[in-house]
Amino acid sequence: MRYIVAVLCVISMFAVGKAYAADIKPASTADIERAEKYLQDLKTAQARFVQTTHNGTQLVGTFYLSRPGKLRFEYDAPMEDFVVADGMFIFFYDAELEEQTNAPIKATMANFFLRKNLSFSDDLMVEGAKFGGGLLQVRVVQADDPDAGSITFAFSEKPFELKKWRIIDPQGMITEIELFHLKRGMEHPSKLFRYVDPKFGDDSRKPSYNE
Repeated sequence: MRYIVAVLCVISMFAVGKAYAADIKPASTADIERAEKYLQDLKTAQARFVQTTHNGTQLVGTFYLSRPGKLRFEYDAPMEDFVVADGMFIFFYDAELEEQTNAPIKATMANFFLRKNLSFSDDLMVEGAKFGGGLLQVRVVQADDPDAGSITFAFSEKPFELKKWRIIDPQGMITEIELFHLKRGMEHPSKLFRYVDPKFGDDSRKPSYNE
């Protein structure tokens, strides 16, 4: 389904509601540096996720990460769509149409997250950072084109941990990913991040887009 393309091309985060207005306070440089260091150190991870799209649709599944360059969003049955990044390209599989679309990682906002050298001071910059709703929220944009979309990372304080991210694309569409039961430091099998056409199943004799 076409809305899955929003997962990586647009990942933004959550407006703080009125109920949290009194809790909002600016974040310090040290807070931002802590968030940056956390993301730099986040090499492998696995979590359950809830994805909320711009139209309110919610989808559930499992998220896998292997930085730099690799991730996978696998949706729970009965949905058979998935998203996988293999280090160079991101593939979006639409089970209803039985076809995939893809794009270079560097051409999508996934590059904010998957790059090897993640820094908030190179071609990216922090447009705003605050505490709200019990979370540290750090909004990041491209330094040379801040209107081309943003990604906001949100972290819990105790323990300090990535809880959400939200993407706003250039058209203002919002997609939010909320993580649950996050685990770090595991070793993922390499085949998890290979795009293989589902019509071929696990038949290793069939070609994949990584070979």
